[in-house]
Amino acid sequence: MDKKLLDGVINFKNDFFEEHKEIFQNLSSSQNPHTLYIGCSDSRVVPDVIAQTMPGELFVVRNIANMVPPYDENSYSFRCTASIIEYAVNMLEVDNIVICGHSNCGGCKALYYPQEKIDKLPSVKQWLELGAEIKNRVLAKNLSPEEREFQTEQLNIVKQLENILTYPFVEERVDNGKLKLYGWYYVIETADVFNYNFDKKEFELIEKK
Repeated sequence: MDKKLLDGVINFKNDFFEEHKEIFQNLSSSQNPHTLYIGCSDSRVVPDVIAQTMPGELFVVRNIANMVPPYDENSYSFRCTASIIEYAVNMLEVDNIVICGHSNCGGCKALYYPQEKIDKLPSVKQWLELGAEIKNRVLAKNLSPEEREFQTEQLNIVKQLENILTYPFVEERVDNGKLKLYGWYYVIETADVFNYNFDKKEFELIEKK
């Protein structure tokens, strides 16, 4: 086993676990997370680090480019993410759903790969079909590569917020005030997190008031 991984497991048991043993004992037979976190699989974007949460607080699904497949009860495509949403909302009855995108997103960049490059990644290619609408909207604008990346990442978050509202049980709980939706944009190099304002249709920096 890789020494870094092995040392990490040992340090976790001897240090972190011992410091927070009571939390783990309370979690031994059940969980009651307050938030479903839908994020990118990128190794630089770690939910519990960004939100400063402890074990038991976040129910997490991570995938390429933090995408949410639209609701389709008859389709067997993309069942992993859809089943996690269903379980979090209907069984765990979470209070919040956060969809978190980030800067320098490889998944968003991959939307613009040349055909011969994306064809080498057939599973990724199929998954990224979920972002075709975003890609077309961005390509319709005359943008620099930097601005194209930035707009794709942020528009992608907004689109996934729209997609998650196609799940009837999500829409119902949101309408009843039992569930809150958040769209976050995390900037890796500054640690700034911007929250999407549904009324203003723009992202606003989360900061201490």
